[in-house]
Amino acid sequence: MSSTRKLRVGVLMGGRSGEHEVSLLSAASVLRAIDRRKYEVVPIGITREGRWLLSSAPLKQLKEAAGGGETSITSLVADPTQHALLAVKSSPEEVTERLDLIFPVLHGTFGEDGTIQGLLEIAGVPYVGAGVLSSALGMDKAMMKIAFRARHLPVVDAVEVRRYEWERDPECTVRQVEESFGYPCFVKPANLGSSIGITKVSCRQDLRPAIELAMQYDRKILIEDAAENCREIECAILGNDEPEASVVGEILPGREFYDYEAKYSDSGTKAVIPADLPAPVAEEIRCLAIEAFKAIDGSGMARVDFFVGRDDYRIIVNEINTIPGFTQYSMYPKLWEASGVGYSELIDRLIELALQRHAERSSLRTDYTRQ
Repeated sequence: MSSTRKLRVGVLMGGRSGEHEVSLLSAASVLRAIDRRKYEVVPIGITREGRWLLSSAPLKQLKEAAGGGETSITSLVADPTQHALLAVKSSPEEVTERLDLIFPVLHGTFGEDGTIQGLLEIAGVPYVGAGVLSSALGMDKAMMKIAFRARHLPVVDAVEVRRYEWERDPECTVRQVEESFGYPCFVKPANLGSSIGITKVSCRQDLRPAIELAMQYDRKILIEDAAENCREIECAILGNDEPEASVVGEILPGREFYDYEAKYSDSGTKAVIPADLPAPVAEEIRCLAIEAFKAIDGSGMARVDFFVGRDDYRIIVNEINTIPGFTQYSMYPKLWEASGVGYSELIDRLIELALQRHAERSSLRTDYTRQ
């Protein structure tokens, strides 16, 4: 690549998950803040149906697609010989210039779960954020907890339920929950984010409808012991093999718990950065955040969410998000801003980390002939 040519960065947004709109908000912030002096930016939209759009105004195109309007459909061909995704318009002959790096700003399934990452690995193109396995582990809350327990990280008790088990014997699930930890508890899809499909259950009669709701989003759900009398604390991670942790922040939800409305609609929700915690507690949270990141073999970025006891400062690792909300008002960039890394610089760092990881992977042998 010529030293004078800008790096062509494809910014992926939208997607097929229930977090489509959240992705658009995050991507709009990235597109505004990315340094156009360094990068040639190629916005790429994915409709709710999974169609790919290549446009100078992808947010407008995605809204038109949602409304049934005409859009410019694009296919992206994975070409490992070029180490790139090649954008194809109306025919294979009309191939645009290669994309050097992809910045996926896709939340939830078909974007944060390893599927897009697998496509990019096949293409041999660098991309921002976690790899295939770590993305999948970060999305699947049940497997995530297994990885956390293997590293002896403190997590809440949980019951994992698959749809066939629930349909075959719902009373068995109810008994299992009540014998394990009882009420209140949280019911959530195993593979989703932004608190979509999550219900706080306070009694037996509310458990069944909560499970039915979560089952609409996933074939596997988690029912977790509610961390009562706890504060919601978050920490941001940046790096590859030697990750750094940001200052810690606290979420003060304007609702009973930090659900979708509290995250994106409720003006009563507040963020306190840095969180008002004793220094040793904050430092332990930062160390645990790094351990959680390493437990899933994370890379690039992640936000780790915690519960912390109000009275005893007991720390519980809740979950890790490998593509956290990325608007300028989201916790991930705000935590780094409070740690001395501004939004545009954060984008630069993430792109550098993606290139470093790709260079390391590209140096590995792929032939198995005897030497």
